[in-house]
Amino acid sequence: MTIETLAAWLEHEGLISLDAPSAIADVARVRALLVAAAREGRAVSYSELLGALGQRFTRPKMRALCKTLDAIDEGAAAAGEPELAVLVVRESDRLPGQGWWTGVAERRGYAGSWTGSDATELVRAIQEQAFRYWRAR
Repeated sequence: MTIETLAAWLEHEGLISLDAPSAIADVARVRALLVAAAREGRAVSYSELLGALGQRFTRPKMRALCKTLDAIDEGAAAAGEPELAVLVVRESDRLPGQGWWTGVAERRGYAGSWTGSDATELVRAIQEQAFRYWRAR
């Protein structure tokens, strides 16, 4: 079975119904919220972003959101823009979740801890790239 769209994948995984599409799979809407946050120079928590999409935080919804974030960053890379998923962070430590870190290891060769001062420094540097880029536009 080939799954051709993000929404189709989310439905296949049982996270949304295409009969009642979810804002979580709306790449353009989620991207717009992240671009606005970047222009404001701020990160957003997973629950804050889900709330802006009219959703309550649950782990399955967070995982679905992460798939949307992957799609957003793939589009950003293709357009020569900085990534935006780095702006979505846990409330507890203001760092992105595990899925983002596994992607960083691939893209940037980062082998450090996903928590602590090195992680915070890396995240802040990447977030600052997004802030500068989107403030200039």
